[in-house]
Amino acid sequence: MISVLIVDDDPFIRESLKLLVGMDPDIEISGVAAHGEEALALLEGGLTADVILMDIRMPVCDGVEGTRRIREQHPGIRVLMLTTFDDDDYIVEALRNGASGYLLKNIPPDRIIQGIKTVYDGNMLIHPDIARKLTGMLRPAPQSVSQSDVLGSLGLTPAEKNIVGLIAEGLSNKEIAGQLYLSEGTIKNYVTEILGKLNLRDRTQIAIFYLKKVQA
Repeated sequence: MISVLIVDDDPFIRESLKLLVGMDPDIEISGVAAHGEEALALLEGGLTADVILMDIRMPVCDGVEGTRRIREQHPGIRVLMLTTFDDDDYIVEALRNGASGYLLKNIPPDRIIQGIKTVYDGNMLIHPDIARKLTGMLRPAPQSVSQSDVLGSLGLTPAEKNIVGLIAEGLSNKEIAGQLYLSEGTIKNYVTEILGKLNLRDRTQIAIFYLKKVQA
């Protein structure tokens, strides 16, 4: 079972998500909170969650700050942002703070459920409507020697550095394989090698590493 904590300042949305998402047999709703501060209090009080559905704009402690604090204190928890605002700055900052993905609230419930399972498996998830915007922001610009050396000095090959950049754009292994004309199995092997060289746990950490160390 995947335990999910729902964080949204709108009580109607909280209860709707609790009902709809909780209908999936693989998911249990472990709790609900009105903002990031309340979510942290629940976690500190012993509530468990594998994935947090987090609204991006809330009073007291919004989703961007809530994600940062939760990921710092509970790095094993995945955070999936939910919002009606396709705001580039908020999205990028949430990803920098450790969010595993981003979905718009107006998508069907089954897509939200699939998103939960996707990030639970360690993948990143970015809604197609904003992926094109993010691509331009996350794609490596012409790099200085020092930027390129961040990855090269860690032993990554040119192919591995390219894959790191594509992971940071939110592409799946299948999408990367299609773009590079390689098999999905080959990409999985590359990702395993990259994780070992960078001493990281999963694809989300690869993307965060890239955003903080290379794009910063």
